[in-house]
Amino acid sequence: MTTAKTAHGKIPATVITGFLGAGKTTMIRNMLENAQGRRIALIINEFGDLGVDGDVLKGCGAEACSEDDIIELTNGCICCTVADDFIPTMTKLLERENRPDHIIIETSGLALPQPLIAAFNWPDIRTQVTVDGVITVVDSAAVAAGRFADDHDKVDALRVEDGNLDHESPIEELFEDQLTAADLIILNKTDLIDMAGLAFVRNEVSSRTARKPAMIEAKNGDVSAAVLLGLGVGTESDIANRKSHHEMEHEAGEEHSHDEFDSFVVELGAIADPAGFVETLKTIIAKHDVLRLKGFADVPGKPMRLLIQAVGTRIDQYFDRAWAAGEVRRTRLVVIGLHDMEEAAVRAAITAAAS
Repeated sequence: MTTAKTAHGKIPATVITGFLGAGKTTMIRNMLENAQGRRIALIINEFGDLGVDGDVLKGCGAEACSEDDIIELTNGCICCTVADDFIPTMTKLLERENRPDHIIIETSGLALPQPLIAAFNWPDIRTQVTVDGVITVVDSAAVAAGRFADDHDKVDALRVEDGNLDHESPIEELFEDQLTAADLIILNKTDLIDMAGLAFVRNEVSSRTARKPAMIEAKNGDVSAAVLLGLGVGTESDIANRKSHHEMEHEAGEEHSHDEFDSFVVELGAIADPAGFVETLKTIIAKHDVLRLKGFADVPGKPMRLLIQAVGTRIDQYFDRAWAAGEVRRTRLVVIGLHDMEEAAVRAAITAAAS
């Protein structure tokens, strides 16, 4: 087995961040299947009550990462629970007899990377682990469609006219924070856009951060482990140069909150018509401006569960693994949207679509 430990004997840790649905989990799954002999531990920070990403990765069967090596943090955004969740998790991981060669941390699509990176400077961690690099995954198709292409000149002009106008949207700020933290930016899903769209995405992403990290293109999250691992940056030592909007607000004495986002779980029975169900979901997502929808569905007569992943109205679906012996077959979906999303209406519409 090859080792990924640094010259100083520290275990390298890679932080993988990116907006909702950018393709982080797919990229990690591909990486685990080509880990080149490394034993990898995964820490997954899921937003919401359903650990979908963990289940997807546990089902990949990669030798590099057993189920015991996958740790899920589901108590909220990791940037707000560093002391309560992340530090104890890292401590337990480092106390194991068979310690990993490399640690991968997949943040929630709503997480701020900066507080997590800073946590690697904690005394009990900094002597044993270093941040090999921060990788930010970008949904190129979403950016090309203008999801983050706000007209800043127009906003600034309106601010002059209206002093009460709110600042940039929380989604836009989050996108910029994730880019600012990056050592490597992956422009994923480039197969869904043309050359002109790709050029737009490159310019748009570059304009969102004063730092200029390396940027590469990818399709279906297919990036070599040799590219993702072994960056050797030591990012925790450079955290002062990567301040987020959140940190700058704290410096001004403001409080941080994730009230901009809400999530809830919808539990359903079997889905007799999965194709029709998915088409109806597209309508529901568009009508209620749902940011992200993901989960599993029980399809009668099928021995495998149906994975459903939606980013906007673009929905991917496939049967990911067989239902385990004794496992209760059911349909569970996590819905993530802005704070003013009408939960009751969305819940009722999805329930009606399943009937």
